Amino acid sequence: MAVSVGNQLPPAIFLMGPTASGKTDLAVAMAEQLPCDIISVDSSLVYRGMDIGSAKPDAATLAKAPHRLIDIRNPDEPYSVADFRADALREMADITAQGRIPLLVGGTMLYFKALLEGLADLPQADAQIRADIEAEAEVKGWPAMHRELATVDPKSADRIHPNHSQRIGRALEVYRISGQTMTSLRELQAEDPLPYRPVQFALIPESRSWLHERIALRFEKMMAEDFLVEVEGLFRTSGIHKDLPALRAVGYRQAWDYLGGNITREEMIERAIIATRQLSKRQLTWLRSWPDLYRLPIGDHTDIRALYSEVLKVLRELEISG
Repeated sequence: MAVSVGNQLPPAIFLMGPTASGKTDLAVAMAEQLPCDIISVDSSLVYRGMDIGSAKPDAATLAKAPHRLIDIRNPDEPYSVADFRADALREMADITAQGRIPLLVGGTMLYFKALLEGLADLPQADAQIRADIEAEAEVKGWPAMHRELATVDPKSADRIHPNHSQRIGRALEVYRISGQTMTSLRELQAEDPLPYRPVQFALIPESRSWLHERIALRFEKMMAEDFLVEVEGLFRTSGIHKDLPALRAVGYRQAWDYLGGNITREEMIERAIIATRQLSKRQLTWLRSWPDLYRLPIGDHTDIRALYSEVLKVLRELEISG
């Protein structure tokens, strides 16, 4: 493929979709046929030692199609949206300098949004205020904290799920530190647009039941691949605990509760599958209103070659073709 020239920004390809929808298979097919290098857009894949439960591509897949921004942090090390944006822009620049096209693949929609729109200049974290918020949440519960957020910053509350404790806590922290809502600060931010021409694709399931079946089968496969052994290794590692952002990933928290003797194995499996379904629902909600998106329907009879043909057709229409 040869990228068209002129006054246009260099191209980048985004491949989004809910968990278990087959993004990796399509991305690998694209990387094998097109001059693309893959960048992972997944908040779990950044962590070392979290391989099975995060559905990280295996060694054979990575040998065929290397992924950037995988295995770059230990589970007890922080990794923020700002970290991702800086890392992704650096990797994109490197790929473009080699005359190739960045292919960004994943389901962490907040990362994609930050990459497209930039980040607000928010206040630094305050350990005492954060501790106060977490102490309140211990007493009241995070749904009550979400209701409190809705009274001061309804737009942020609309964006944040009532169970997403980390994001609720951060939005309340910003308000208590600055006296301004996260929404108002973001509206005041200077625009920092992506210096690329993104072509955005999303895998969209034709039915919710098809995706739910895929999620259940994938978790069953993870269990067969010794997912619990992986989590037990984290469980016994000094400095790793349940409240780390890394351990909030679906599946890991439920497995941690099982290993700690708080729930049964059957409850762990059921809760992990339900949590993954809820994640997929949130991802699809993001995508429902996502602008400038090429939607690729997927279901029982979907063929990767057919999906690749649809992608290639769009790229050629946009003169990103050869």
